[in-house]
Amino acid sequence: MKRIAESTVRRLSLYLSFLEGIERQGVKTISSDELAQLGGTTSAQVRKDLSLFGSFGKRGLGYSVPELSEKLREILGLGKQWRVCIIGAGKIGAALARYHGFADRGFNVTAVYDSDPAKIGKRFENLVVRPISDLEKDGAKQDFDIAVVATPAEATPAVVREVVRSGIKAILNFAPVQISVPADVTVRTVNMAMELEGLSFALSNRGE
Repeated sequence: MKRIAESTVRRLSLYLSFLEGIERQGVKTISSDELAQLGGTTSAQVRKDLSLFGSFGKRGLGYSVPELSEKLREILGLGKQWRVCIIGAGKIGAALARYHGFADRGFNVTAVYDSDPAKIGKRFENLVVRPISDLEKDGAKQDFDIAVVATPAEATPAVVREVVRSGIKAILNFAPVQISVPADVTVRTVNMAMELEGLSFALSNRGE
């Protein structure tokens, strides 16, 4: 498959979110201009992003909302079921473990791990926190697709090494640290400070 920029994938996800919203309102078609306005980009960018994956819509008629939504779900791999484990049962990990919206998108959280004896055995609905020392053994049985790492920054590099040893090929990292992984492992880091700085910039430059 051709290499697609992460920024493009983020826009596709945004487009899908907007399309699903207007589909629930009964909207059947949308133009690239309208989708661009919702996504905060340009109609040319919308057309360029979509053209990477084929031909969509009809000139003068726009895009069929149900058809484009379905195609974007297919492109983003949302027609599959992904097995997810969460490592770190602190506040972030606990909130993620309790969130039911992941399953609606095909992300099924099937295990939670921690190294803190005080957290091991704690229950989040049907999930019981297990010791991280069991990750590799459990991974061989459950075949996790994605690991969500929500551990303190100082512990994260060692945790990621455990994740890699267990055979997991995709990691969502919440710690503000750079981590090194083999070429066949994909990492996405959620940098909350950077996102807040982006909001700070937007607020500081309004009307300028």
